[in-house]
Amino acid sequence: MIQWVYERAKRAKLLDEVVVATDDRRVEKAVRKFGGKVVMTSDEHLSGTDRVAEVARKTQAALVVNIQGDEPLIQPKAIDDAVRALTKDETCDISTLAAPAGPEALLDPDVVKAVCDRSGFALYFSRGAIPYPREGAGGRVLQHIGLYAYRREALQRLSRMAPSRLEKIEKLEQLRALENGLKIKVITISSGWPSVDRPEDVKEVERILAKRYSRA
Repeated sequence: MIQWVYERAKRAKLLDEVVVATDDRRVEKAVRKFGGKVVMTSDEHLSGTDRVAEVARKTQAALVVNIQGDEPLIQPKAIDDAVRALTKDETCDISTLAAPAGPEALLDPDVVKAVCDRSGFALYFSRGAIPYPREGAGGRVLQHIGLYAYRREALQRLSRMAPSRLEKIEKLEQLRALENGLKIKVITISSGWPSVDRPEDVKEVERILAKRYSRA
């Protein structure tokens, strides 16, 4: 799975380098086997943000993208969209992605919802029903996609912050950024893709990949 994610990330046009950050020697061995670049990190990190920040401190990169290793269907263009958001708008500290979701997503706690202001900046992320249809009128539901592009200084600042109150309640680390005044630009793409959150998700992703490449 790591190889799928790595190779799709390499197809993004706006990334200068792709590196796997891990504290697991098994992952390191797998990445080296397929010829990828890997960096070992501390095993004390509580979040992916902290792990990415450690690697970023060893580079001069102005922008850093956190791509999670359970996204074998990630779209290279979506990665570029997140990077482009930071290059076009100097007022945002972080960019991320969201996609329209069906009404069933509203009450699913495994689907993180995003609400934004008129300029596309995040107001809040939640596992709960936001925006809540008080009068039964269904509005657009935006499903958050957990890819983040950071300005270097914003990433380092975020990694030094303690977990915030809302982050602890929702178990969503992006709320730490919002609670501390960082601006997150949400780029809405046309559709998302299945990730591997549970062992049973692997079969569905394999089915999609087999169907896609049987046509190629």
